[in-house]
Amino acid sequence: MEDPKGLKPPLQPSKSPKDQEPVDADLERLRKWQEERIQRRLRGEYESAVIHLSEVINNNLESPLTISSVRVEGTPNTRKSFLGFVINPTLSSFSAGPQNFESVLHTTREISHRLRETDIYKTLQVRIEQARDALAQDGSVDVVFKAQERGRFYLNTSTELGNAEGNASATARIRNVFGGAETLEANLSMGTKTRRSFRASLEAPISPDLKTRGELTLYGLERDNTGFASSYETLRGLKAAVRNGTPRWGMHEVTYEAILRHVGGFTPTASIGIRECAGQTFKSAVSHSWTLDTRDDRITATRGHYTKILNELAGFGGDAAFYKSEAEAQISRPIFPGSTLAFAARTGFLWSLGKPVLFSDRFQAGGPISVRMFKANGLGPRDGSDSLGGDMYWSAGISLISDIPRKPHWPVKTHLFVNAGRLDNIDKSRSIADNITDALRRPSVSAGLGLIYRFDPVRVEVNFGVPLVANRSDGTRKGLQVGMGLEFL
Repeated sequence: MEDPKGLKPPLQPSKSPKDQEPVDADLERLRKWQEERIQRRLRGEYESAVIHLSEVINNNLESPLTISSVRVEGTPNTRKSFLGFVINPTLSSFSAGPQNFESVLHTTREISHRLRETDIYKTLQVRIEQARDALAQDGSVDVVFKAQERGRFYLNTSTELGNAEGNASATARIRNVFGGAETLEANLSMGTKTRRSFRASLEAPISPDLKTRGELTLYGLERDNTGFASSYETLRGLKAAVRNGTPRWGMHEVTYEAILRHVGGFTPTASIGIRECAGQTFKSAVSHSWTLDTRDDRITATRGHYTKILNELAGFGGDAAFYKSEAEAQISRPIFPGSTLAFAARTGFLWSLGKPVLFSDRFQAGGPISVRMFKANGLGPRDGSDSLGGDMYWSAGISLISDIPRKPHWPVKTHLFVNAGRLDNIDKSRSIADNITDALRRPSVSAGLGLIYRFDPVRVEVNFGVPLVANRSDGTRKGLQVGMGLEFL
């Protein structure tokens, strides 16, 4: 039978299009069909190449092979001595073990990992090629890294909120300043409570595995304490620190600090107790801290825990002589979808060593990021309206945090909270156990509800609550309270 269009075999229309070829004149469908065919072909070729390469590698893992040299190209701002400092320990480990193709691959991967950890390279590519050295033995190869360095200079201005204060700042940073992955950073800021501050720091790795780093910091600031102590405080200090590890697996930090403090600029209503703290003092102290942080989020964690322990010893010259210890812990657990139960606790203990404890070294507690529904630094010993600080404290809080109904993706959460704590001076005529027992028996307690807003990198809370139990010297706050900070109770 002839075709209606007058076409005879083999020119008749196809009844079974090959490979799902479009039968109409839809050019868009035709284009997509062609692209899909090309993609299928490329995927097939890529998978075949990967399988072939895997077979080649697996069949030659035991082949004798040694590394003649390691070269890093494209690093004009990095010292060769620093590259050797990072790479040579890995090469030494390679030389001490079996030398074959498999060990060459493992060594190359380890060196690549170390170079990336320096954080001075934007891109890093590696190739293995025949050794250039004419005296190299048979089976020798060169490992060549092709790198592109990151930009060295950075300048930023910003407005920040944190720990119940706001400030505007300018930051300048120079990366890889001396060619050894050092970072030089300077920051100048002006704020509400820290009126003016300056900080300059130099950080550098001091171990080949880059897990131990040293930092030297010079800083100065003027702090407005008129809200709770009717005075201003000026600090000028030098700090040297050595850190090892990461917060995820445990980080140790050993620090020496020399700091000059001056308390003055009293308001007309300043109490006698705070005026007695006037003058300049010098502190020389060493400290050690240990931090472990497994939280899934620093601001609004839903699981994990956080622990920090700090011990400080002052008295290496100067006016301050004391031993201070602080501990902090947080734990978060989901209890049902969209809701998390969080518990936090803090405590601190300060013991003088033959000299009076100075105002600048005492603990302060209370406020929207501490024991809520009390005035900022409003717990503990007072003289009139001024908080004088204390020698020991404890605080604890439990919160139920939930998503906004039908809006789990919003950065706003609701929470119910109960807080308790106390700040006291140590009565040395009694035992330490009696002082601690007395502080635990007479807590200040508050409860309320509110909203949490995630405003990276800080957390903002708007709470409504009341103090349930308060000591006579505590500064209380009923009703609405707003808090902005990095770490809340």
